Amino acid sequence: MAVERSNLFSMMKLSIKGLIQSSLSLGRTLDSDYPPLQQFFVVLEQCLKHGLKVKKSFINQNKSIWGPLELVQKLCPDSTDITTSARDLPGLKTGLGRGRAWLHLALMQKKLSDYLKALLDRKDILGEFYDPGALMMEEEGTVIGGMLVGLNVIDANLCIKGEDLDSQVGVIDFSLYLKDPMTTETTKDDAKLTAILDQKHYIEELNRHLSCTVTDLQAKMDSIEKTNSKLIEELTAATDRINSLREEQETLRHENETIVQSSQKKEEATLEDSAVELETYRQTRQGLDEMYSVVWKQYQEEKRIRQELERELKLQVGLKQEMEMAMRLLEKDTHEKQDTLQALRQQLDQVKTLNLQMFHKTQVTHTDRNTHTQAHNSERDRRQSDQTERDMRTELEGRVDSLQKQLSDLDTLRLGLESDLRSEKEQRQAIQRALQREQDNSTELRTQLQQIQGLQTEVRQEKKQLQLTCQEQETALQEMGLHLSQSKLKMEDFKEVNKSLKGQAWLKDDEATQCKHCQKEFSIARRKHHCRNCGDIYCNSCSSNELALPSYPRPVRVCDICHSLLLQRSTSSTSS
Repeated sequence: MAVERSNLFSMMKLSIKGLIQSSLSLGRTLDSDYPPLQQFFVVLEQCLKHGLKVKKSFINQNKSIWGPLELVQKLCPDSTDITTSARDLPGLKTGLGRGRAWLHLALMQKKLSDYLKALLDRKDILGEFYDPGALMMEEEGTVIGGMLVGLNVIDANLCIKGEDLDSQVGVIDFSLYLKDPMTTETTKDDAKLTAILDQKHYIEELNRHLSCTVTDLQAKMDSIEKTNSKLIEELTAATDRINSLREEQETLRHENETIVQSSQKKEEATLEDSAVELETYRQTRQGLDEMYSVVWKQYQEEKRIRQELERELKLQVGLKQEMEMAMRLLEKDTHEKQDTLQALRQQLDQVKTLNLQMFHKTQVTHTDRNTHTQAHNSERDRRQSDQTERDMRTELEGRVDSLQKQLSDLDTLRLGLESDLRSEKEQRQAIQRALQREQDNSTELRTQLQQIQGLQTEVRQEKKQLQLTCQEQETALQEMGLHLSQSKLKMEDFKEVNKSLKGQAWLKDDEATQCKHCQKEFSIARRKHHCRNCGDIYCNSCSSNELALPSYPRPVRVCDICHSLLLQRSTSSTSS
């Protein structure tokens, strides 16, 4: 494994050295049919396959370089584009084909050494794919990553879309690296002859390209002249439009000023009216509050009087009930006394009958003395009974007179209570009528308050409508200003395009020996690059940006000055 590693390391050094020398001597962009470039990819593929672990599955054993190369996307975000392109290329079915496509794209991007360095720095990740002692796990892999930096001077234009990268067989051709000392002179002559023939073919091809470019430039000049004339017409139309817009802006400004003044006057008048109405509302509210407080005090006083009258009425009702009970009891007593009088009268009648019987007996029988004495006694008893009867009658008559007096007193008391009740009822009805009048007054005051509040809301709505109209007029003025600023920007763009069409010149490669921005001399390592916007020649560091221009379908190289200028112009146009 160590011998294989050293051999692959030597072959890699020879391949990189031969590729750089041949590309510098050739002095043009390399394509996919260039043999040293093909051998470089074969040797690099063998180096990446050295010590690669075999992934076993149910179908077969897979040994592909796509696994470690796919992880570069996580380590270097710049490689996302080439990784997704290699993954999504149509026609590629195996991981080996995707890995070969990724290497081609990284070389064209001139970042192959950066990506492999980032991968070689993570030995823990590489340990999942390579065995210990593999080329990528040892010092030779780091050295190869450093040697790949020299390939950044090579411009490669490789076509990947139509090639069959899955089934290509990578075989190292050692004849490119072996030299015979006996045939050095003949090979030198052959090399010179081939160089002369290549130069001849190159010059012919260059002349053909120059003739084509001359015709294209002539056609472009005609189209540019036509577009220039159209732009001049559009410029005149735009100036006329700008003048008309300015006049419209002036008229709108005057109208807006008049509208604003009228709206301000209306707003001041409405504010004064609202202030007067608010003052009157406050005064009326204060008077209503005072009236309400007075009415509330009267209501509380009348309520207290009413409660006292109700308590007195309850007491009078209780007294009336007690008087009625007393009257019932007196009537009952009089009835009882009348019954007793009737009973006494019956007894008196019985005594009279007895006395008459005794008197008849005494008249009939005068014979007996004892009977005489008995009659005398009975007469005496009769007299006594008459006396007692007279006494009882007088007593009963006195009682009847006293009872009649009590009844008359009760009747007078009842009449007085009934008159008091009538007066209290009349006072109560008067109080209820006063309360009803106060309630009617309070409802009228509430309706007036609601009407005042409705007027206040209407004044507020009118104020809001006036404010909305003012805001709409301000937004219309702002939109007019935006339209004017956009038209001014378009005019500036037309002027710049016209200026660029008149003054832009494509600088030739022979006329520039140093970068226009950083003033550094051009060399093999520092290549020349044209800015597609201004046409000047810059180095790679001063023209590494790309932007989409109107004359090109896709983003092209521009210098830093044009990049910042175009970005500033685009941001100003988008913000406006």
